[in-house]
Amino acid sequence: MSSKPEPKDVHQLNGTGPTASPCSSDGPGREPLAGTSEFLGPDGAGVEVVIESRANAKGVREEDALLENGSQSNESDDVSTDRGPAPPSPLKETSFSIGLQVLFPFLLAGFGTVAAGMVLDIVQHWEVFQKVTEVFILVPALLGLKGNLEMTLASRLSTAANIGHMDTPKELWRMITGNMALIQVQATVVGFLASIAAVVFGWIPDGHFSIPHAFLLCASSVATAFIASLVLGMIMIGVIIGSRKIGINPDNVATPIAASLGDLITLALLSGISWGLYLELNHWRYIYPLVCAFFVALLPVWVVLARRSPATREVLYSGWEPVIIAMAISSYCTPLPPCVGGNLVAVQASRISTFLHMNGMPGENSEQAPRRCPSPCTTFFSPDVNSRSARVLFLLVVPGHLVFLYTISCMQGGHTTLTLIFIIFYMTAALLQVLILLYIADWMVHWMWGRGLDPDNFSIPYLTALGDLLGTGLLALSFHVLWLIGDRDTDVGD
Repeated sequence: MSSKPEPKDVHQLNGTGPTASPCSSDGPGREPLAGTSEFLGPDGAGVEVVIESRANAKGVREEDALLENGSQSNESDDVSTDRGPAPPSPLKETSFSIGLQVLFPFLLAGFGTVAAGMVLDIVQHWEVFQKVTEVFILVPALLGLKGNLEMTLASRLSTAANIGHMDTPKELWRMITGNMALIQVQATVVGFLASIAAVVFGWIPDGHFSIPHAFLLCASSVATAFIASLVLGMIMIGVIIGSRKIGINPDNVATPIAASLGDLITLALLSGISWGLYLELNHWRYIYPLVCAFFVALLPVWVVLARRSPATREVLYSGWEPVIIAMAISSYCTPLPPCVGGNLVAVQASRISTFLHMNGMPGENSEQAPRRCPSPCTTFFSPDVNSRSARVLFLLVVPGHLVFLYTISCMQGGHTTLTLIFIIFYMTAALLQVLILLYIADWMVHWMWGRGLDPDNFSIPYLTALGDLLGTGLLALSFHVLWLIGDRDTDVGD
């Protein structure tokens, strides 16, 4: 009976106390460490056994701690592999850094839109535009299509880069191949749909339908969409990778650059391809169906590649509605400087989407997706980073448009005479457009997130198409008011 306290006394001497007994249940198959008579022996052997048992217990606990730390380290490594160290997190950006990073791409996007309008002013006198008038109908639809596809791609890749899904070469290659294949599928299909819309809208007024012209439109549209997607997609990947390397947030630069190059490259390709195919109208008409068949035959290849990537598999099946609806809306708009407001709102939508992705997956964080529409004060005057970026983007409207108007005036583009009252009405329309779009973006991105939809894939097409429609309508209203008040010196031009 006197042997019982000895292990306890030894524990007390070692400063461990009687709490060591729970260690006997540390894991399956482990023997009790103390509490039996076999630990007792002559000449203090029991003490040595207990000390050894304590050492074993300590070793077990250290082993468990190492295993636990190792598990946490592996989880941390997994997180770092999936998300990566976000170089400057959007939460740590200042207003100055946001404005500085957005300013140059925004100006570039505006110059791209202005240049696209001036190119259209030149090519509209080409014979193919005069003889095949449906090409005019194809221009806004195809420009809107390419802008939406490339800006959606830029937003998707920017989010992936910011949360660390492009940090390893394997992840980078998977993201590149999946997204490039996806936009080739989208460009080919929607380019074909745009040509059908152009044929139908061209046939309705006069009831005349030309099969060679229909094949010409289809071949020109599909070839233009395919080549432009290939070129612009590679440029976007380079921009995002390069911006990460030099410490710039891709959300601030990728979408405006996609918009600026998209309009100009797409219009130039459409003009050149349609003109080249038109020259063969009377000699090699069978080229038109061959061109269409070639790009359609490549579709299964792109579909297989896009399905291999989890990031693009869902978009391949569910990402068609916003692109097609946006194309239909953009078909009624032409490239105008006020429509660059859609570029600013695309930046904001991409930033909000990245912010939400850093906190979970679509549909998971209900607290991040309010069910009601946010108040304007919350959108523009709250202290959070998204409100700060909204204020910065809104403040860029006036200086940006002043630069655009000055450039147009110097280059004599659009045949527009600038007066003070015209500039006032023009700026009012531009500010109102961006103000409305930023508020809608704040609501739409969170609403889509709460419904389990990825805003990177769904929000930007709607917002840019709405920006084109809203900008064109507000500018037309401004011109009408100017005409009513008697400022007829302002010549809107062609």
